[in-house]
Amino acid sequence: MAHDRHGSSAAITPEENSLFVDILHEAPLYGHRKPTRILGSILYCILLAGYAIVAVAAPWIFLPIERLIPSLLCSCNALLLIITGIFQQYLVYQVQKVRLQGYYIFSQRLKRVTRLPFATVSYGTAAMLLVMVWQPHFNILSLSALLRIIMFVEVVCAGSFISVYIGNIHQYNSLNSQPDVLKSLYSALQPSSSLEELRYHDGGRLSDQQMALLQYQRENLHYLSEEILRLQECLIKYERSDDGSTPQVDLVHLLAARDQELRALSAEMNQVQSELRLARNLIAERDSEIQRIRTTNNQYVEENERLRAILGEWSARAAKLERALETERMSNLELQKKLSKLRNQPAELTKDHGT
Repeated sequence: MAHDRHGSSAAITPEENSLFVDILHEAPLYGHRKPTRILGSILYCILLAGYAIVAVAAPWIFLPIERLIPSLLCSCNALLLIITGIFQQYLVYQVQKVRLQGYYIFSQRLKRVTRLPFATVSYGTAAMLLVMVWQPHFNILSLSALLRIIMFVEVVCAGSFISVYIGNIHQYNSLNSQPDVLKSLYSALQPSSSLEELRYHDGGRLSDQQMALLQYQRENLHYLSEEILRLQECLIKYERSDDGSTPQVDLVHLLAARDQELRALSAEMNQVQSELRLARNLIAERDSEIQRIRTTNNQYVEENERLRAILGEWSARAAKLERALETERMSNLELQKKLSKLRNQPAELTKDHGT
């Protein structure tokens, strides 16, 4: 099996590997990457700060209607839950933009953070609902104070999660490197190592990265198409002008360069698709090899069970023979004793007659 595995790995020719070695020299464009805005997150943090102030100063804010403070706090928290749900859709849209820009690791990291504020506010709303329904009585805390504490804790937790999100977005906006999704181009064609099996068992994540790379390629194609259309419009405007100083030649060269980049990007996208097919074939090959090993292992297990049954049968037979031999030995001893007695009896009889 190991020989077959190395043989299948060696079946990939150096020419096929060379298709992916120089991929970074013709990487997709990333100069048009737009920074993600954090204005909405800052406004939401300001809203959370306002809710925290309401939770702390509710007895003084709602002093004229003190008996309605629990109902007002629950209503404000329900409104906060609705606003957080809308804000979560905005965060999902921002994370999708980051993914389309080719930063897969950042999008996966932000995807986990975006779910936490809404979950926190949901848990806080559920806790406030339980308090309003059961109305527990404590000697230290009143019903209003308990609701205010729950509201303050959930607002602080949601604010901390949004702060983490803003920090990640700031780090993303300050990046000056190529998209990390390009690293998935090498995952299926790395040289064999001790972690080879782990790499091929992670096929789901590889497919996800390849899909993100294809989306990034489509985004670049869309961007380059818009650039070509814009440059064509500029070229038409310059050609219609009567001024002989218009740099038409430069525009033609620039348009040709953009067209060449578009063709190179299309070829690279086809190359990525072929690599994805190759990676899937390799994963399928490893799966079939594992299946063959499992079948062989099952055959060995059945053979071992059969040999154990034969060994048990022979052991039982050996035990029976030992018992039979022991019985035969004891009977022989008894016969020898009887024979010796019989031999001694004639001697005693002759002695008696002699006397």
